[in-house]
Amino acid sequence: MAVTQDKLEGIELPEFAVTLQNAGVAGAGGAGFPAYAKWKHLDRVHSLLVNHQESEPNYYIDKWLGREHAEMFATLFDALLDRAFDRIVIGAKAKDREEWMLDLERETGGVVYTSDELPIDEDASGIIFAYTEDRYEYGMENVLLRLVADEVIGTDLPVDHGWIVQNTETMYNVYRALENGEPTISKYIHVDGAVPAHRFLKVPVGTPAADLLAAAGRESDLNDEVLLDGGPGWCFEAHTSPAEFGVRKRTNCVLVMDVDIVDANRLGGDRISVLDPHDWSDENHEIEPTATLSPDRVLVPRITNPAFEGVVTPSEPIVEPGATVRAGEMIARPGDGISIAQHASIDGEVTAVTDQHIVIKRRNDPGARGNKIE
Repeated sequence: MAVTQDKLEGIELPEFAVTLQNAGVAGAGGAGFPAYAKWKHLDRVHSLLVNHQESEPNYYIDKWLGREHAEMFATLFDALLDRAFDRIVIGAKAKDREEWMLDLERETGGVVYTSDELPIDEDASGIIFAYTEDRYEYGMENVLLRLVADEVIGTDLPVDHGWIVQNTETMYNVYRALENGEPTISKYIHVDGAVPAHRFLKVPVGTPAADLLAAAGRESDLNDEVLLDGGPGWCFEAHTSPAEFGVRKRTNCVLVMDVDIVDANRLGGDRISVLDPHDWSDENHEIEPTATLSPDRVLVPRITNPAFEGVVTPSEPIVEPGATVRAGEMIARPGDGISIAQHASIDGEVTAVTDQHIVIKRRNDPGARGNKIE
């Protein structure tokens, strides 16, 4: 795969945002904000910060993508530099450089800044690697932006200061949308906590958490336990059963934790941090995807992060129960305001359209894979 210079040169800047909106690209971690809402300001920005920090101790998604697809990212970055940005900064942790970053450095030919050399020069351009110390808070975009570029945004947005910030998996989805118009219908995800084995999986968007837990070797019944959406340091209670929680485009991890541990570690804004009660580093982690799930049903969310409802508008369904859909087919158009399209993540039949989800059940065609692991 390669993003061609000619292809991007033929796209007017506003079309970048339209392409990402129609492909349903949303932040693949953190807040999960619709990506196009940032990219529609390309005429106001000069720099792209790729948040490659991955501060959670059990996350490997961005690190693996950066190493596995180094050539692809190099091609994308070159095209974006030619068309949209003066500089692209990859903010990563110094501890990850030897194992995970050298292929990306070689493919891009980027300039390297070590932690004691930050912030980068004000007039630096091209591709830049900014390596930081290993601190959890450096994964927060406003902290990382201040550290690597001495840019203090306060209550502003990064675009107000000339920056777009996206994490690596989001940029992978940006590439797929710009190159081939591919919608975001799959997600890389970790499964951890009170499970027999940590898993690193590729799953269709909307895959029920029950299927993730089964892949990690446990039943989905929660006995004095809580299902959490997010990593150990930044997660939220799912407030639904594992069978009814569908993986969102922002979901990087699902955890199962004891209710007493969860209750003792609730922070403000419904955030939960269970970093301290468990030694997350003392585990046998899967550091690359080891399976692709094919669930019997998916619950495709109409909004990536319900906490933003009112700011972000849910997608408008264009299918009804009984409709037959194919993976990649648009099933909900962008709503009024800030909103993105949603697409079927499996082949099947629409069985329900609710305020929160569009539910698709896999057809029982001969040879259908069903709820299996590839």
